[in-house]
Amino acid sequence: MNAKQATDTPSTAPATLRDQTDRDLVALLQANARESTADLARKLGVARTTVVARLARLEAEGLIAGYTVRLGGEAVERGVQAFVGITVQPRAGREVVKRLSRLPELRQLASVSGEFDYMATLRADSTARLDALLDEIGEIEGVIKTHTSVLLALRVDRSA
Repeated sequence: MNAKQATDTPSTAPATLRDQTDRDLVALLQANARESTADLARKLGVARTTVVARLARLEAEGLIAGYTVRLGGEAVERGVQAFVGITVQPRAGREVVKRLSRLPELRQLASVSGEFDYMATLRADSTARLDALLDEIGEIEGVIKTHTSVLLALRVDRSA
């Protein structure tokens, strides 16, 4: 195989951040996804064309799936967020997930190992609404118990 063929062959390796520049670029974008490529290049100490090429590669490989807006300040503080550990009866998971998915306040639901079967992230307009949501979840057939922790403050937030 010659060098040209080697570069034309699609890679079967999983997509990863290849070096410190990739990691720094992603961290800068997580802080401000609207940062111009010129500003990113200046902060990274590389050419703007390097940033453009790396962004194109990271997007093509699926490491960057999109760009979004995060609400800040008052918009985030108006509601209340909670993490809810949920334990369900054996074989009830599918129906419980279906019912939980109907709650508009559900932001994330993950199956987890450990004490709980699922971990839900909820965002409600008020503590009264959160209380009602927790009652609704507890009444879902198949839910054995829940354990709720209310978010007081985010110390680090790298989510989009």
